[in-house]
Amino acid sequence: MTGTIASCYRLQLHTGFTFADAAQVAGYLKELGLSHVYCSPYLQSAKGSQHGYDVVDQQKVNVEIGGEEGHAHFCASLKELGLGQILDIVPNHMATGPGNKYWCDVLENGASSRFASWFDIDWNSAEVKLQNKVLIPVLGDQYGRELSAGRIAIHYDGESFQVRYMGHAFPLSPISLAAPLSMAAEAINAPMLGFIADTLGRLPSPGTDEHELRVARHRDKTVLCELLHRYLQENPGGSEAIENAVGVLNKDYDALDAILNLQHYRLAYWRTADQELGYRRFFDVNTLIGVRAERQHVFNATHRRILEWLRSGVLDGVRVDHPDGLRDPEEYFARLRASAPEAWIVAEKILQPGEFLRASWPIDGTTGYDFLNVCNGVLIHSEGLKEITDIYQKFIGELQDFEALAHTKKLAVQQEALGSDVNRLTQEFVEICENNRDRRDYTRAEIRRAIREVAACFAVYRTYVIPQRNQITDEDRSEISNAVSIAKIRRTDVDPGLFDFIGDVLSLQSRGEKETEFLLRFQQFTSPVMAKGVEDTVFYCFNRMIGLNEVGAAPGRNGVALDEFHAYCAKMHVEHPQTMNTLSTHDTKRSDDVRARLAVLTEMPGQWRGLLRRWSRMNRQFKTGQFPDSNTEYFLYQTLIGSWPISKERITAYMEKAVREAKQNTSWTQQNKEFEDALRHFIEQILDYPQFITELENFVAQILLPGRINGLAQTLIKFTAPGVPDTYQGSELWDLRLVDPDNRGPVDYEVRRSMLAELQAGMPVEEILKRIDSGMPKLWVIYKALHLRRERPDCFNRNSSYSPLTVEGSKKEHLIAYLRGESVAVVVSRWNARLAGNFASTVVQIPGGRWNHLLTGESFDGGSLRAQNLLRRFPVALLVRSEE
Repeated sequence: MTGTIASCYRLQLHTGFTFADAAQVAGYLKELGLSHVYCSPYLQSAKGSQHGYDVVDQQKVNVEIGGEEGHAHFCASLKELGLGQILDIVPNHMATGPGNKYWCDVLENGASSRFASWFDIDWNSAEVKLQNKVLIPVLGDQYGRELSAGRIAIHYDGESFQVRYMGHAFPLSPISLAAPLSMAAEAINAPMLGFIADTLGRLPSPGTDEHELRVARHRDKTVLCELLHRYLQENPGGSEAIENAVGVLNKDYDALDAILNLQHYRLAYWRTADQELGYRRFFDVNTLIGVRAERQHVFNATHRRILEWLRSGVLDGVRVDHPDGLRDPEEYFARLRASAPEAWIVAEKILQPGEFLRASWPIDGTTGYDFLNVCNGVLIHSEGLKEITDIYQKFIGELQDFEALAHTKKLAVQQEALGSDVNRLTQEFVEICENNRDRRDYTRAEIRRAIREVAACFAVYRTYVIPQRNQITDEDRSEISNAVSIAKIRRTDVDPGLFDFIGDVLSLQSRGEKETEFLLRFQQFTSPVMAKGVEDTVFYCFNRMIGLNEVGAAPGRNGVALDEFHAYCAKMHVEHPQTMNTLSTHDTKRSDDVRARLAVLTEMPGQWRGLLRRWSRMNRQFKTGQFPDSNTEYFLYQTLIGSWPISKERITAYMEKAVREAKQNTSWTQQNKEFEDALRHFIEQILDYPQFITELENFVAQILLPGRINGLAQTLIKFTAPGVPDTYQGSELWDLRLVDPDNRGPVDYEVRRSMLAELQAGMPVEEILKRIDSGMPKLWVIYKALHLRRERPDCFNRNSSYSPLTVEGSKKEHLIAYLRGESVAVVVSRWNARLAGNFASTVVQIPGGRWNHLLTGESFDGGSLRAQNLLRRFPVALLVRSEE
């Protein structure tokens, strides 16, 4: 594994920020001190993609951001500057749609397609109507109504046939072409056209496991299509006859229905997706289909360009998106590592508190959500947060337990958005029970309930049991056992023996071919349950302290103790010293500086209680009946505090997304116009109400400095703790953006470039602090820390060390202090609203020698250094021992 990646900077590439734009920014990033540019996915994605995760072709570079030529120029620019490159890759899924030729081939040819083995499709559905068909849930109403309304029709353009519906286009199966071609042949008495029609109608339908027959069928189909093309070129009247035949068919709904029934897909009402979809998706997104990356030929095809770039030095590393969706993540990483032995590989593995990356995975670490939550948690005042719990529950008028709420929402998402996944698992387990005399009388309904309950009771995203390798860890056994035990307690109406049997299958106590399939698919399923039930639902419902509601977090906990923080950092240094450290990503619910400011609320719960009471009373006049409800109102006030100043347009758009995600009063699929209109009206009115705005701004002004000190503290920790620091685009200045799409807007790099030039030219630390509103102190910390990492890599690599520094005195709990190697010391403060700049006689024990404060230019002799002196001129301290 490479040891050269010292830092990275995330760039989001899309039509508004192309390779050319990224090349223009690269010089600034080099001057800032970065070693690597970290790009969002840029293989060909769906048209107009703003993120790149909807890949349609892994063989091409996205033409909308510059294509092959733009990519080559960008890479050359990085090489000239001495910058490396990391790429975000998406092995788990692809986007469906007309841009995906592999998917279109599957729709045209079904299980006989050369690419049918690429996708995770159930061709043998228990539903007869869906056997050997792919459900396409795009219709706005029932199929028959849309058909008779004339909105579904065959289209022929002289070259190809399509089924079209409201902007959607789907290919026709070769066998179904027999009808229009035969009609045309009869109309113009064309034996050759009739022969082509008959032969297309007799093409065989081999399955996904009949490779030679599929190849032969593709050959025959290609020859027939070439014959048809040649015939139509030589006989222009043929095209007109086909057009006429298509016109007749489109007016005959019975004939059109018959042709549609010959397709390898079934057009359906969009609401059927929740219960009948026959392919694995990325979470609940119907247009992102699961890819069978575990198959060697699929891995080879989908990773060819990535591996070429890694081997040639274009890329130094990759970030692997959503590895928990893969059938066997460890096998995938082993294959990737074998193909790129020197690459830096990090995975977007979401870990729960106390859970760590599997030691057997041959990768460098995670993408940093675990670091983010530990760093965020250590800034929380735990006693104040406990008091806020009482404030929150009294304000909303109900007791809320995070774990209980998470369980309820995980069950709900399985019944609704993930219902089709549950049904597939249920069918598999029904077949398992049928093959066991002692289990065969469990009903489908019982099995469905039991599966949902066990999945809802998992405390982690998934387990990693692999029957083929007889692989199961004690950690896996414990998680499975706990989930089953809790499920039995929660659902006493279900036979406990059924829960035990599910547990036996999941823990390899009961084995077989069907058991293996169920186990592997169940493990892929629990991750979407956690993500959609908790991340995308509970995190918008459990609003005690919304700054804790981040990916991989446990918002029900009361912060992170200092000892726990240091233990985490020490463990990372030993086990994954090259893991990624981040504070903001394209997926975080809110940016690092919003969370840093919100953490201050835990230091002043009494004042927060008073504000809530006052604001609730003064703004009650703007409610429409009972809307918005108190939980939404609470969430809104914390959001305004964390992100102020924020425009009316931004906060309105954000709150619309938040309440739909919460699914308490409205949702994406069942929008409650009365509630949403009332919320929009409430926001507009309070933001135009001078008394409220005055109080809001006065309070934000009060917590602004403590929040910014938190921001500087977590920033310096990120750049000096064990791991590779990642900076999300634009967040080198104060960043008050919220969840996407709010955090994906344009970044003003001219301002940043100008500010960096001023720092490089020389600026007294007092002047830097005077310009605190601009974000200059944050940029200064990043600039100095990055250059230190560049100049002293020995202090931050795997051969260095991490050790807490001893702090003594009455304010010792306010300080986070540690040593990297023997020559870098970091001291930051927390709970600064309570501290009010008074460290009393608290001291930090610094090893002997002469130490230079890189952020102020001061020098100190080692020993018992007063915190007051260390942090007198700048809120955080970065000390380097002189090499004399």
